[in-house]
Amino acid sequence: MIELPEGLADFTARAGWADARVEPLPGDASFRRYFRLERPDGATAMLMHAPPPHEDPAPFLHVAHWLNENGMRAPAILAEDAAQGWVLTEDFGNDRMRDWLDDHPADERAAYEAAVEALAALHRLPPGPFAPYDMAVYAREAALLTEWYCPAQGLEVDAAGYAAAWEEVLAPVLSRQTPGVTVLRDYHAENIMLLGGKASAPQGLIDFQDALVGHPAYDLVSLLQDARRDVPVDLETAMLVHYAHHAGVADDEFIADYALLGAQRNAKIVGIFTRLDRRDGKPKYLGMIPRVWAALERDLAHPALEPVARWFDVNIPDDLRAANGAFPA
Repeated sequence: MIELPEGLADFTARAGWADARVEPLPGDASFRRYFRLERPDGATAMLMHAPPPHEDPAPFLHVAHWLNENGMRAPAILAEDAAQGWVLTEDFGNDRMRDWLDDHPADERAAYEAAVEALAALHRLPPGPFAPYDMAVYAREAALLTEWYCPAQGLEVDAAGYAAAWEEVLAPVLSRQTPGVTVLRDYHAENIMLLGGKASAPQGLIDFQDALVGHPAYDLVSLLQDARRDVPVDLETAMLVHYAHHAGVADDEFIADYALLGAQRNAKIVGIFTRLDRRDGKPKYLGMIPRVWAALERDLAHPALEPVARWFDVNIPDDLRAANGAFPA
């Protein structure tokens, strides 16, 4: 029998869902837990428990309210108690884009076109009231690779040179991301819900609590260089063209920024997945590192990444780059 969090019954009663059946749902890589509530009349809602001190639902609520107020499709907030970590939201159902495409592979292009169009619509809005995606954030994220992956591989690397290379290549990106757009930061097939039972349905957004104001290429990279599912390179290329058509960007600088932010994000993810294994005892993410590393290698081939690519060539041996999902015992 699954133990339910303390306070659940009290919160659902206050929210008007005391008679609902509670179904625990699989979680993610955080301390958050999710439950589906179903009333006797068949009405459903989603319950998130993001308990302090490890979690804080206030940022999720802040972004959700802004997205909904601006015509984007975040779940409606039905009840909230941020101090205790409870949020009750609209139920978007079970049709995650990732799962849908597993069952309907012929719908891949249509689903990605709809996801790109939703992203372009977000980018046409003025940036939200969120903190900036500045150099300090980019650098801190990129450093996760040298802080976690390199030690796990038994490597002693030039961390200062790594940081300097990233600062050199990202400086032009910062100059081109003003005034910026809202960046959801984890926009990929596992965080997109298909609300109409088909691939081209409206895109329901979830897991956006870390939103910042930054560059429009970042969420595009998150979608098209997905750590969790293979996106064919020809589809990635086609969706870049599709985005350019809807967002009005089609220049070499944007493509360079896409590669730069792709490399930064993929380096970060390699570090995060290593940390999930080494610190949090969640080894399942290690199996995704080869996919992430392959995308990183493609990004590093862009001339805009030359200082960072040179650092990788000097500091990460070729045999480890070819066997990037395995760590020494």
